[in-house]
Amino acid sequence: MSTLSLRNVWVEYGEKIVLEGVSLDIEDRSFVSIIGPSGAGKSSLLRVILGQEVPSRGTILLDGEALPPECGPDRGVVFQRYSVFSHLSVLGNTMFGLECAQAPFAARLFGTKRQAARERAEEMLVAVGLGDSMHLYPSEMSGGMQQRLAIAQALIKRPRILLLDEPFGALDPGIRSDMHALVTKLWQDYALTVIMVTHDIKEAFSLGTRVLTLDKRRHDPHAPHRYGATTVYDLELTRNARADATRDDTEDMSAGFPTT
Repeated sequence: MSTLSLRNVWVEYGEKIVLEGVSLDIEDRSFVSIIGPSGAGKSSLLRVILGQEVPSRGTILLDGEALPPECGPDRGVVFQRYSVFSHLSVLGNTMFGLECAQAPFAARLFGTKRQAARERAEEMLVAVGLGDSMHLYPSEMSGGMQQRLAIAQALIKRPRILLLDEPFGALDPGIRSDMHALVTKLWQDYALTVIMVTHDIKEAFSLGTRVLTLDKRRHDPHAPHRYGATTVYDLELTRNARADATRDDTEDMSAGFPTT
């Protein structure tokens, strides 16, 4: 069953076309990796799915219904730059989303509602491996810990769709490996549909159940801004194919565009 459907989606900024004619069906509980050259509209695609931007043309459907052009609790997002509040503790950062949702004017809960939010936040922090760090502040945390906190913030309202915009690009290889294991576990435990943008080809194939490549099908050297990117490769991966694709043969597919 398709959770998310994009129908002939275009993103244009004035005369510049970023995406053109993108049509996709994304299945429930899949893990979709999106790769492509810089400037191919990967992050723009995530923004229209998130609701931060409205497509210039086309429609986006969730379970057959038009997706509201605004950020909603059914979608969570994690960016490469950590979206944490420096003045709040780990627990406070995680509770903040619940407090804003339930008390939009004061952004503060009291009594039994606050206790319920606290318990839910504590449960989420244990799930992302921060159970012993709830009272730390971001300045006291490593980059990997801050990224775990950003994931807890994204999942605290139990979204169905998790969007990842190059979330591990700033982490060293050892920490990235730990984060890969964490995201895989959370994807399975919370029955998420994950859509991840990455420049790392090996990461795309090792994590994804499906790999999409965005690029321009047409190029005009005299008017490069007049053609946008669309899906040029769409690969469904089995478990064995995911393992095989992390080896040297991924270099063949990456040869056509820069990965940094």
